[in-house]
Amino acid sequence: MKILVAPLNWGLGHASRCVPLVHRFLEEGHEVILGGDGESLTLLRKHFPKLRYVYLAPLHLRYSKGSRQVGAMLRAIPRLVWWSIKDHAILKSVLREEHIDQIVSDNRFGLYIHRQSSSKPPVETVYITHQLHIMLPKGWKWLEPLAARLHARIYTRYNKVWVPDFADPVKNLSGELGHPASLAADIEYIKPLSRLTPTDKIADYEVVAVLSGLEPQRTLLEKELLARYQDTTLSVLIVQGLINRPNTRIKRGKITIVPHMDDTELTAALTGAKHIIARSGYSTIMDLNALGLLSPNSPDTYPLIELIPTPGQPEQEYLAARFSEKNAENC
Repeated sequence: MKILVAPLNWGLGHASRCVPLVHRFLEEGHEVILGGDGESLTLLRKHFPKLRYVYLAPLHLRYSKGSRQVGAMLRAIPRLVWWSIKDHAILKSVLREEHIDQIVSDNRFGLYIHRQSSSKPPVETVYITHQLHIMLPKGWKWLEPLAARLHARIYTRYNKVWVPDFADPVKNLSGELGHPASLAADIEYIKPLSRLTPTDKIADYEVVAVLSGLEPQRTLLEKELLARYQDTTLSVLIVQGLINRPNTRIKRGKITIVPHMDDTELTAALTGAKHIIARSGYSTIMDLNALGLLSPNSPDTYPLIELIPTPGQPEQEYLAARFSEKNAENC
């Protein structure tokens, strides 16, 4: 089969979790074409430099500097609608050039197909999401059923919906996000996806901070951490999550700053850390889970995990609270 894999460009998490999928498709003998824009496409191309790729509609979003993102998200709605329309138009253009057997869209709303001619082989469309239940900020909770219906209108246009999580209601990672009380479509739980695999190699950093997400909140957290550790005696690594920057290292006292790391380096750094700091995005949760770091059985042998939600992002606030409670129970 010829498969187009296209993640949303909203931080690096959507692209990151597509990496193991692409590996799986290639191992099964399929031809894979990468699709996307911005840093998410850059990340996929770094992992798979020999694969063909197509540029899809660019999406440039920013958070606000404050603790609430409602205004920023409301202002983004017209842009998201227009972006989805452009994505859909580009997809139709791509399909006119060549036949693709399967489209795997990680939260790109416009990569569905309206009507398929009976004279052509059908194209299977797959939508990946961990947010079947859309969480909204306090004061807006009454709109959550409407948000869920609007999202369902998007993903029910696809032939399949994949949730990267366990189906087990106890074992799952996404909680209410991926396991709502009612569903608008048949859902396939494909287990968590992570590009990281456990290793025996350990890097010598006591504190490892992995940054991600939209600006300016990514930069604000970086500044906060630099101030926190400016006089530290601990060895600190800050991974900025800037995939398009040259991979140079900056030293500030005991702090080492790198724009990004390959999977092997990052795994070694996280495995050896006594204290891990990261945003509580779902892809980060899956990475920590894949390395066996998320739910400690003994506080003496497992690192302290400090999950910091992006201010005003209810999904991350929920996941941070969920896993803080799990860790407290297991300590």
